[in-house]
Amino acid sequence: MKNKSCYIYTRVSTSMQVDGFSLEAQKEKLRKYAEFQEFIIAGEYSDEGKSGKSIEGRLEFQQMLSDISSGKDSVDYVLVFKLSRFGRNAADVLNSLQQMQDYGVNLICVEDGIDSSKDSGELMISVLSAVAEIERENILVQTMEGRKQKAREGKWNGGFAPYGYKLVDGELKVAEDEAEVIRVIYDKFIHTTMGANTVAKYLNQQGFVKKKRQNGTLDTFTAHFVKLVLDNPIYCGKIAYGRRKTEKMKGSRSQSHVVKQDDYMVYDGIHQGIIDEKDWLLAQDKRKKTGIKNEKIYSVEHQHLLSGILRCPECGAGLYGSVNRKRKKDGSFYRDYWYYACKHRMEYDGHKCTYRKQIQQDIINDAVVEVIRHIVKNSRFDKSIKEKLEVSTDLEIYKTEENSINTHIKQLNAAKKRLGIQIDQLDYSDKHYEEKYSDMQNRMNSLYDEIAEAQESLETVQMQIQGIHEQQISQERIFEFLELFDIIYDKFTEIEKKEFLQSFIKRIEIYPQPLENGQILKSIQFRFPIYYRGNEGNTFFPNSENTVETVVLLTRKPF
Repeated sequence: MKNKSCYIYTRVSTSMQVDGFSLEAQKEKLRKYAEFQEFIIAGEYSDEGKSGKSIEGRLEFQQMLSDISSGKDSVDYVLVFKLSRFGRNAADVLNSLQQMQDYGVNLICVEDGIDSSKDSGELMISVLSAVAEIERENILVQTMEGRKQKAREGKWNGGFAPYGYKLVDGELKVAEDEAEVIRVIYDKFIHTTMGANTVAKYLNQQGFVKKKRQNGTLDTFTAHFVKLVLDNPIYCGKIAYGRRKTEKMKGSRSQSHVVKQDDYMVYDGIHQGIIDEKDWLLAQDKRKKTGIKNEKIYSVEHQHLLSGILRCPECGAGLYGSVNRKRKKDGSFYRDYWYYACKHRMEYDGHKCTYRKQIQQDIINDAVVEVIRHIVKNSRFDKSIKEKLEVSTDLEIYKTEENSINTHIKQLNAAKKRLGIQIDQLDYSDKHYEEKYSDMQNRMNSLYDEIAEAQESLETVQMQIQGIHEQQISQERIFEFLELFDIIYDKFTEIEKKEFLQSFIKRIEIYPQPLENGQILKSIQFRFPIYYRGNEGNTFFPNSENTVETVVLLTRKPF
């Protein structure tokens, strides 16, 4: 009679497993069992450091199933040390077993005494798989309930302390070197007309430096950071629970992601608030009013071409586009008049900007375009631009930050998976079981917070990267536009005109009042060096005697 043949499969969740679960210990046990049963071992498969939550990532396991499907060795059994080594997800276990049995291969769990070729064995596999998964879910529920109870008691739930606080013996204490920024954010947001973006600019302009936390490498403030501060009740002495929830991703069996929740519980914290609850509520009220972008319903195609790059001659802030809509006496629409104006009334040291003049957009737009027309017509400009054109961005810095955060998130998720498996494997008879379980649960709480915070940091960086992509044209497109500028500019849509000008020009300064000859342009700073009338530089200064024919170029080192 021909001896039956088998495959041996072993798995550990960490590279160093104890309590008899090591790879070598499993293999030794299975080899002795095969020898006793007079089975021929046709192949051995082993996954080291792989979770049993799903078969994804378990390359050796997948290869074994593939070899079974192809009939490579015509084996009769797959031997595993325990059912948990075969898998911990009930659906995966049963699906994989069914796939094996379709080719006449059964599963033997040596330590559990289970043989799927027997009716009782297949039933036992179904029951144990379901029980293992339910136990895992119960542990997660217990962990979350423990975090909820800590929130009810006003205690910090673990993880990194929010900006403005530090952790001392597990409790939040105000970090005065960071708290000043938090107070400024709330003060400027609720007591001025500043929005989140302007508050971030104000902090950067005033020399505030963001302390680098966790994996952060950027020391500047962003609108996203300001919004996170404004929306977090931690700063008025509260503890929030349920602001983020881990949900299963649609179409995936084992993948999940963190989703922000609109409704969540808020409890009185035992920590000291940095701002008053009244101020926090005022901030929430303004956030609701200003957090939704209003859609244009009139002159939808019109674009404020120089918005942001055209600077206020008094405070230096970017001018924004505004409209004066004229109507007939009967109330019907007549005509729109477009202007640039300064709305930043609290830019420096609390002093209001006094520049209230509205500049007609057509006048300043045409003046800037006329300057560009004369520059690009120069015989040497085409050659110079191709040699010197460089778009100056911090994209690589943000990309490096994004990769670093993604790596950190993967490490945290891997640590969470390992910890979950270790919790599953705790021995209830161990006299130190309660202490071990408590320590592991606290660490799991901390990991959930670290992952959520890292994902928030990732979202910030990705928004910054997206902003760079949206505001800048590629180097190749700028070449094409400049070479054919005089021909194609007038054929551009309003959006294309704005995209081009914002990519080509970094800053435009104007005189507070037009000069006697009507000139209002003071200087135009380009994003890369330009060549005009024998001079090369970044900044163009029209001469007051003749705006176009006579110019001065400030030579600077290309950036």
